Amino acid sequence: MKAVYFFAVLMLLVQSGRAQSAEDSVKATINQLFEGMKNVDANLIRNSFADSAVFQTIVNGQNGKISVRNESVAGFVSSIGKQIKGALDEQIQFESIKIDGNLASVWTPYKFYFSGKLSHCGANSFQLVRINSQWKIQYLIDTRRRTNCE
Repeated sequence: MKAVYFFAVLMLLVQSGRAQSAEDSVKATINQLFEGMKNVDANLIRNSFADSAVFQTIVNGQNGKISVRNESVAGFVSSIGKQIKGALDEQIQFESIKIDGNLASVWTPYKFYFSGKLSHCGANSFQLVRINSQWKIQYLIDTRRRTNCE
């Protein structure tokens, strides 16, 4: 009986270790993106995304109209490459991470600082896919606002 109990506890520990490992690797991919931004490292940014990634922002227009702006990963990488190292600092909080097999969904509220000053805040919604044993961002949409950030 003790052997069965020991085996059950061991299997539970192994399973929780795997779930933690998957969550950590999802976080690592997202953190790699923001490290790439902060260090103006095009390779880190590019390697965070899947080849067919979709990148969007929800925009509040001046006329009050809400729209969704599409951006290419290449365009994003190019715009980051024009910045000074350390000028871009997006500070995120991992609020929710859900994983099912090769799909992960992540919600991260954030504050974005430009040259040390708060620029805006919002939330990122990531969809990641595990491709060749590596998590890649397949879809990223965010909100951006300049009020109610603190």
